[in-house]
Amino acid sequence: MTTAFHVRPCIEWGVATQALPGQSVSGDAYLVESLADGALVAVVDGLGHGDEATSAALTAVAILRENAGLPVVALVQRCHQALIQTRGAVVTVASFNSLEGTLSWLSVGNVAGLLLRANSKAIPPIESAILRGGLVGYQLPALRDSVIPVSTGDLLLLASDGISSGFEQGVIATDRPQEIADRIMSRHFKGNDDALALVVRYLGIRHE
Repeated sequence: MTTAFHVRPCIEWGVATQALPGQSVSGDAYLVESLADGALVAVVDGLGHGDEATSAALTAVAILRENAGLPVVALVQRCHQALIQTRGAVVTVASFNSLEGTLSWLSVGNVAGLLLRANSKAIPPIESAILRGGLVGYQLPALRDSVIPVSTGDLLLLASDGISSGFEQGVIATDRPQEIADRIMSRHFKGNDDALALVVRYLGIRHE
């Protein structure tokens, strides 16, 4: 007799978005894609705002989705090639590997990435993505991902620059990701740019 195990998604997530006041579309976009052994998440901020920024962001998201199983460095390189004829974008990409219990992430530009540890005694309690200067589609910096361990309950926060700094303050880690994302938007939306907050909780490997 053969017993089959089905792996449930290793994350739960929520997102909040807001276009620049007066604009009907947002140049910020996101991706959440389940993988066989993890998940890929990203926030992309197209340069400027309006239709051209939206087009650049959605082009990058499509490339990420089509190639979600690749390493994050290769993903950013593919986005760069696809965005050369667009306004370009800044991006933070994060890939969870639930088999190894790791997170590989990479930022180009100013999409903030923070990992809040579920263990209150963890040192450090918050990890930050290294923000490298550059613009995907125009000029890439030297690309190198960072790989860090993740534990069940750790919380990943990604935010475009339409969200003010310090947005992690006041986060109640036990709240649902959607509640956290909505609260970040309501408290930290600058109002002078498109904004997006993506909140992801790592659940670890779970079989059913």
